[in-house]
Amino acid sequence: MSRSGSYPAVPRRPVTRRSHWGLSPLSGLATGSPRSGALRALFVNENLGGHTAMHAYVRRALVGHPELDATFLEVPPPGLWRRVAAAPVPGLARLDADLQPLRYQLAQSWYVRRRLHRLLADADVVHVYTHNAVLLSAAALAARPTVVSLDTTNVVNAYSLAYRRPGLMTGPALRAVMPLERRVYEAAGAVVAQSEWTAAQLESYGIPRDRVRVIPFGVTVPEPAPRPLLDDLPRVTFIGKTMQGKGGWQLVRVFEAALRGQCQLTLVTQEHVEPRPGIEVLADVYPGDPRIPELLARTAVFALPTEIDKTPYAVLEAMAAGVPVVSTRVGAIPEMVEDGVSGLLVEQGDDLGLTRALRCLVADEDRRRAMGEAARKRVCERFDARKTTAELVELLGEVYRRGPVS
Repeated sequence: MSRSGSYPAVPRRPVTRRSHWGLSPLSGLATGSPRSGALRALFVNENLGGHTAMHAYVRRALVGHPELDATFLEVPPPGLWRRVAAAPVPGLARLDADLQPLRYQLAQSWYVRRRLHRLLADADVVHVYTHNAVLLSAAALAARPTVVSLDTTNVVNAYSLAYRRPGLMTGPALRAVMPLERRVYEAAGAVVAQSEWTAAQLESYGIPRDRVRVIPFGVTVPEPAPRPLLDDLPRVTFIGKTMQGKGGWQLVRVFEAALRGQCQLTLVTQEHVEPRPGIEVLADVYPGDPRIPELLARTAVFALPTEIDKTPYAVLEAMAAGVPVVSTRVGAIPEMVEDGVSGLLVEQGDDLGLTRALRCLVADEDRRRAMGEAARKRVCERFDARKTTAELVELLGEVYRRGPVS
């Protein structure tokens, strides 16, 4: 089906539209009654971490797809009862025996399940990101053409998240949640992995590779703009909500030990960092803030020596702005940053490797410029949200035409 085509007409029913959390229309498109012939797509968005930025880029790109009438069920941050339901249990948490991640996911998916019942009647096709938001809704989704997308699995998270550590009962805890995950994957007409790395993780769930489509949800690529480096010293920039797990503290340690006087460091984080010579801390900058493009325009090197990220959007945003990246060989980052071409990759926790990579780029303006141009080209070719969203829209049409799995 071409992007300019239309889908078979289906009976229309009025859709109640609410703003803020819950059901919300696609701005500029979903006003009034649904468009004739447009495929009605319900997007269930679990807005955790970088997912919020990802959904914003998808929504923006969907404006160019009049063949789709999109409505969004945004999963809000946990309220009191969901926080209580997912609270760690003293003593058991240390052993990872309190099933805290599973209880949190079930609380989230219960919230979604209560709202899906009435929304599905007005949807021709459903897109879910991620599977954890619908652990309790597999049967309902199996009766509707559905696409489930994800950037990682719970097996990976159990051993990689910064705020929790695996314990004696991690394995048994995973055996409790994996059947629920598998039911969601099996209910979908297609499973979208954000990377080849993510697709490989699905092998442990027994999902056939021919049911998996790799679509690396992208970013909005800005128009080319001059990048005046107005600072006396090259600027290294880090963007992360927290320092722990994303390599922020490692970056501070490396800067103080080996790089002070050669560059300056800017930390965009909500975590408290004491002022230090040569280090600027921006604690009031959030995703979508207009100051981020301005900051990246003055950035020589973007650094994210993360231990936990799978497909960090901060990396793509920096690359789209023409900034070379220094990061780690974690998750799908090697698929985003071509080592030695658009940036430099180091091993997780390797202070010496991180020092060498940063020093190499800080000292070589020509290499920075060449890598920055290659980074932008890479994003334009593979991570432009207009292209990746078009792939997703085409897949939604395919799944709709095939019909539900049950």
